[in-house]
Amino acid sequence: MSNAPALLYYGDDFTGATDALATAARCGMRSLLLLGLLDARRLRAIGEIDCLGIAGAARSMPPAEMHAELAPVADLARRLRPRVLHYKTCSTFDSSPGVGSIGEAVRVLAAGVAEGQGGAPVHVLGGQPGLGRYCLFGNLFATAGSGGEVYRLDRHPTMSRHPVTPMHEADLRRHLERQGLAGVGLVPWTLHAGGDEALDAAVLQACGDDVHALLWDVGDAAHLHAIGRHWRRRPASGTRLAVGPSSVVEAVAVAEGLAPSATDRAASPVAPARGPVLALAGSLSPVTAAQVAAAVSFEPVTLDARRLAARDDAYRLEAARTLAGHLEAGRHVLACTVAGEGRNPDVQARDLAVAGGQLLAEVLRRVPVRRVGIAGGDTSSHAVRALDGWGLRYVGPLGPGAPLCRMHSDQPSLDGMELMLKGGQMGGPDIFERLVHGTTGR
Repeated sequence: MSNAPALLYYGDDFTGATDALATAARCGMRSLLLLGLLDARRLRAIGEIDCLGIAGAARSMPPAEMHAELAPVADLARRLRPRVLHYKTCSTFDSSPGVGSIGEAVRVLAAGVAEGQGGAPVHVLGGQPGLGRYCLFGNLFATAGSGGEVYRLDRHPTMSRHPVTPMHEADLRRHLERQGLAGVGLVPWTLHAGGDEALDAAVLQACGDDVHALLWDVGDAAHLHAIGRHWRRRPASGTRLAVGPSSVVEAVAVAEGLAPSATDRAASPVAPARGPVLALAGSLSPVTAAQVAAAVSFEPVTLDARRLAARDDAYRLEAARTLAGHLEAGRHVLACTVAGEGRNPDVQARDLAVAGGQLLAEVLRRVPVRRVGIAGGDTSSHAVRALDGWGLRYVGPLGPGAPLCRMHSDQPSLDGMELMLKGGQMGGPDIFERLVHGTTGR
């Protein structure tokens, strides 16, 4: 790299990392998402760039593993000196003290921004209106599916029952405090009504000695623009540390003098797939279940989650042969990980996600596929890590929170392969059909 980027971000899962990549690209930033840390030679070869992302899996890790994962990111921030270092969380902030702790992430990444920042607070943006996430008076609300009813997060029909990190607290200040991020002040949405100067004064007053982080309410796009203008007027003396969903990228774009775009579906339609499409659904979300049911262009294949997660090599190879056979015959294939009549309590979500990645890699070794879709945050993270790729660039949107990206790989069969990575709650009902047929004329 020949310049210090405006933004360096780490996505705590791969679906969120690609959503941040898409947001940056729509905002006019020259953007690249890395699938792992690169050596200095390859970093220099990237050239001029505004936004550099790193796709990770910290959301599913215990604190000690998170520390090992994020310490190199802090080192990279010290070397690159970006204007903003962003820990990109899921838009629902689902995490816990023992799994995906946001407090642990802040403790590790703060070492990458310490120089020149002194006691500057961490900025936490609590909503992403474009995905139906709203933070009001510190409490987080979310839609159930694309365009669905809005629920307070602790009453959300899916997130309050998440199999790994159920959200029982909607107040983000309490939620973060339980993960070790104490002293969180609030910038409520009502302050925006007074204009930019009044907002600056209120933020300055909120930054007391006992305030280590500022939670910004975000209820609509205008709030993000106001945050970005505040950052532009009050630039950090070093690197600013920010936490939150892809709305952070939108605020950074405003601070950089760019105009974020709410959607680019009409401006950059996705072409239909050329050849058979492989999709893997590892999410237990009812939103994904409805999307699977609507995927009429696919040959469905049900996988035994218990055997897959148990590292049953014979079963994995048998499943890979079945999937590869359908693809070689020219059929689109949708593989679903289920356990009997529902979720099997003996199946650990992370074990299943890792096994799904191994299965995907085995199938792609047998038959080249030019377009792949993966549903489920943890499944996406571990599946892509099982592949021999080093970066992603944005192609276009298939739906809310479901961008299509193109892989960079030193392996010819993977280089140029298109990937859709989406969380369980993301995308419209026809997202898998869009993966096959594209968005032209739709």
